[in-house]
Amino acid sequence: MAETSGDKKGILLETGTNEFEIVEFNIGEVNYGINVAKVREVITSADFPVTSMPQAHPYIDGLFTLRGRSMPLVNLQRCLNVQGSEHPRNIIVTEINNYSIGFLVDNVSRIHRISWKEMEPSPEVGDQSRVVGIIKMEDKIVLLLDFETVIAEINPEINAKLTTVEDAEQEIKDRRGKAHIVVAEDSPMLRELLVTTLHDAGYTFVKANGNGQEAWDYLIELTKKDRPIEQLVSLLVTDIEMPQMDGHRLLKLVRENERLSDVPVILFSSLINEEMKIKGESLGANAQVSKPEINQLIHLIDGLVFGDKSKK
Repeated sequence: MAETSGDKKGILLETGTNEFEIVEFNIGEVNYGINVAKVREVITSADFPVTSMPQAHPYIDGLFTLRGRSMPLVNLQRCLNVQGSEHPRNIIVTEINNYSIGFLVDNVSRIHRISWKEMEPSPEVGDQSRVVGIIKMEDKIVLLLDFETVIAEINPEINAKLTTVEDAEQEIKDRRGKAHIVVAEDSPMLRELLVTTLHDAGYTFVKANGNGQEAWDYLIELTKKDRPIEQLVSLLVTDIEMPQMDGHRLLKLVRENERLSDVPVILFSSLINEEMKIKGESLGANAQVSKPEINQLIHLIDGLVFGDKSKK
């Protein structure tokens, strides 16, 4: 099912293909995955001494230094409450939500290139599940982890930025209440926070979807109604990394649809960087915001819904 590839950057150069690459790693007997776009590099844990930190979060082993930069090290065994090796071999160095952090894992094995259609949403198995998707391969199952939620638990500032909005006058909230916002976000925790925060800001009509395919199906149903599309949907806010259909593919389909092509679209994702911005712009994104900057997102929604709908 999966095609392997050693070209880490190749997938980032393609546009709207609904494909991505994962770095596969394991803890004990379980295989996990992380999107290549989140990974800066993989290093050998024995080469980087760890300094313990008093009163650190229970998931944190301490700090390690890479090229003069100190960053926290998350013990993923402890975080997931699973049994692994006594001497984990690798550290996956990531940059997520503009936050650099390392994850200690038993072993990093290979890179797989797959379609988002091949990833199934995680079944509901409890509020504390860290799994957002399941990738079934011929000889194994790979679990895609929700690293954003782990980081939000470790760094409360992330949640604060995602839930703290500037107060607005009632007149502005009344205007926001007339807008119809469609959201696509696969992380249950982040989706709930985002929708609640939009409601608090005055955007009371928010249709939340768990992935790009759900959002696309909803938008297509709207196109079948005998009303101007701008009365049915004011703006789409979408994550990039989602099962079934990613945000870039969703954006491409929206721009190619005759009725939906002018709907403003904001990419709101932890993957936003210079490389991803180029890709989003080429697909026709009106704006791109890195999580968790909710105030910036709301200002952009205001401008696109009530003002200039040109690309930013």
